[in-house]
Amino acid sequence: MKAAITFRMAGTDVNVNNVKKIREERLISKMELARLAEVSPITIGRIERGESCRMETKRKIILALQLTLEDREKVFPDNVST
Repeated sequence: MKAAITFRMAGTDVNVNNVKKIREERLISKMELARLAEVSPITIGRIERGESCRMETKRKIILALQLTLEDREKVFPDNVST
């Protein structure tokens, strides 16, 4: 089992994820990913900076990136229970 990677910044937990990397590889803008995932562009920005989010939001992003829920570790490697 992989250990969670978390950094402390000004009292905020920062979780490492691959949302920005995958989004850019697929040539999708933050606005477009937000539309596809039915979340706000601000939420996408927060997640890409490593801020935490709800499990449902992670699920929406994974599916919006045209991945399956089984691929969740590719997007959110520190959260195996997503």
